Amino acid sequence: MTGKLLNLEAVRHESRVLGSFLAGREGGVARAGVVALGENSSSSLTMNELANLLGASHRSSSGASVTAETAMRVSAAYGCMSLVAGAIASLPVGIYERNGNERDTADHDYWWMFNELASDGWTSFDAWQTLILSKLSHGDGFGEWIRPSPFSNRVIGWKPLLRHTVMPFRDGKNVYYRVSPIDGPSYVLDRADVIHLPSLGFDGLCSPSPLTYAALEAIGTALSAQENAGRFFSGGANFDYALKTASKLDDKQLEQLKASLLARVQNGGRGPLLLTGGLEPAQLSVNSKDAEILATRLFTVEEICRIFGVPPFMVGHTDKTTSWGAGVENMGIGFVRYTLQRHLTPIAQEINCKLWPVRQKYFVEHVTAALERGDLKARYDAYRTALGRAGEMPFMDADEIRRRENMPPNPKLKTNGGTSAQQPDQAPGEQQKAS
Repeated sequence: MTGKLLNLEAVRHESRVLGSFLAGREGGVARAGVVALGENSSSSLTMNELANLLGASHRSSSGASVTAETAMRVSAAYGCMSLVAGAIASLPVGIYERNGNERDTADHDYWWMFNELASDGWTSFDAWQTLILSKLSHGDGFGEWIRPSPFSNRVIGWKPLLRHTVMPFRDGKNVYYRVSPIDGPSYVLDRADVIHLPSLGFDGLCSPSPLTYAALEAIGTALSAQENAGRFFSGGANFDYALKTASKLDDKQLEQLKASLLARVQNGGRGPLLLTGGLEPAQLSVNSKDAEILATRLFTVEEICRIFGVPPFMVGHTDKTTSWGAGVENMGIGFVRYTLQRHLTPIAQEINCKLWPVRQKYFVEHVTAALERGDLKARYDAYRTALGRAGEMPFMDADEIRRRENMPPNPKLKTNGGTSAQQPDQAPGEQQKAS
């Protein structure tokens, strides 16, 4: 009896009828054939990538084990990640419609899932915050587009995916994502069905974790300093010491000293020591000032804030400064421009290329005006100058200003010689007659 060798390589099983049916549906063919992929695909992970995926710890030179979970115990890391993730999650996501060179606010069905309810069990704020937090802590943030059927281009919601449940892999030139949920069977998603927000160092599949890569030593040092401080205070905030004397103690003096030490131990390390025979205390451990524990902890705060791009004062570190620039306005503008914008731009690009892959009339953009407008009077004075009301040459009209304020054009406003005026008490016909 001859044996038959089995082909253990993954084979794509396609249906000619199904393929013809899905040929005209954008992205449908890829989603239909992806189920057969992923089990034996030719993909490989480095040891670091596998360790990151499995949540393995990274040990710093201080001896502390650094993971995404232990890093959250450091107040500076927690403050930076909660600040960035919370700020992005609280920003409204506007959907706009292209109208030639103009843009108008669009009344689109997708607005609700981006700003109110992402999917069943996930409010939009919680979903965005989880997605950004995964990016900041693990290096990649993953989400899944929810469609009414595997062959539909329409999206009815989205949900974030836990980083350790997602395994990106390549099959030829295509990238797929194997999802292994905790409470269900594994399945494979096409790139079009996944929200992927990578970080610095992205290699096409995964990104290194900022916590265990750039912030490894800073967070490890902070964890060790916290542990050392905790042990110090748990011991009654007392230093290790020895008792020294130049003379020799007799048996009676030794018994008295032993009784005094036992009484102090039973009292929780408090109470006086009865020293006789010329005994003097000698400190063994280094005190906090000599060990520069406080300075080390302050330095790690600045290091962690530098990695996440957060000004230290925004997480409560006011050791050297209590403000930034000219005030609250510049604080908000700087934070949006140099920290949030590097996260907001890839989010908008990911949404636009996944929901509207061919350049269409719709696009999304975060509304950051609330964070950038700290001084209303200064902004309106600038608009007044732009309109030419202060004797300057006008270079903007009312519609351009309204567009910067995320407002649609107002037909009641007229432009005359480069300046704009509003006459709300007159009808459009009366305004034309008055001009």
